[in-house]
Amino acid sequence: MNLIDTHTHLYDESLDSDRDEMIQRSIDVGVTKMYMPNCDSTTINGMLAIEEKWKNNCFSMIGLHPCYVKENVEEELLIVEGWLAKRKFWGVGEIGLDKYWDVTFWEQQKMAFRHQIDLALKYDLPIIIHSREANQDCINIVKEKQNGNLNGIFHCYSGSYEQANEIIALGFYLGIGGVITFKNTKLTETIAKLGLDNIVLETDAPYLAPAPFRGKRNESSYTTFVAQKIADVLQMPLEKVVKKTTENAQKVFG
Repeated sequence: MNLIDTHTHLYDESLDSDRDEMIQRSIDVGVTKMYMPNCDSTTINGMLAIEEKWKNNCFSMIGLHPCYVKENVEEELLIVEGWLAKRKFWGVGEIGLDKYWDVTFWEQQKMAFRHQIDLALKYDLPIIIHSREANQDCINIVKEKQNGNLNGIFHCYSGSYEQANEIIALGFYLGIGGVITFKNTKLTETIAKLGLDNIVLETDAPYLAPAPFRGKRNESSYTTFVAQKIADVLQMPLEKVVKKTTENAQKVFG
């Protein structure tokens, strides 16, 4: 198999004890490419060190995560700009909006999202969107910014079928991870209607581990469980899911 994990925080400190073994485990089961979204200035060096060590398998993106938008947002955005001017990244992310944890800096979140979309357009890069309790807000800003050149992934998609179609109409893909394996999720119904054309696989490791590992630490090798669940939902061979989602990810990242 040749799977792509489009969203994995390999630099997270919870992976410190066995990071290299975890990455090798992922490669061994066929997850040959892992794309790392950034959080803020504190996670950049760890992310780049992993990319340097695993040049053929691990790929860095740069961005300011909405949950990390604080009083120093302007300073953090300047750091993102500086890195984009300095070297190649594979995407701008993860960026977006989050109403779930804290809305103290809601206006700053929207400003940072718009600004980073502009950076992605400037550097011709896809955007990786974090949207929690803010799907429509994110969709509206993407609509506002879409000039025909903007593309990317709505990461960890769990919204409605109707919103999924809005996102697809904007030229974006849906990142599907462990949530699709959870009992009582409505995501299975959405994917059953949508099919494979507009989805990519992800883990969001070390978070949101799929069943049967729910509640435990997630890792990129578990992309295989997400792929298998999608194959079950769509009643098609696993190989077809792997082939199409990998092709979709390659369209996003080149």
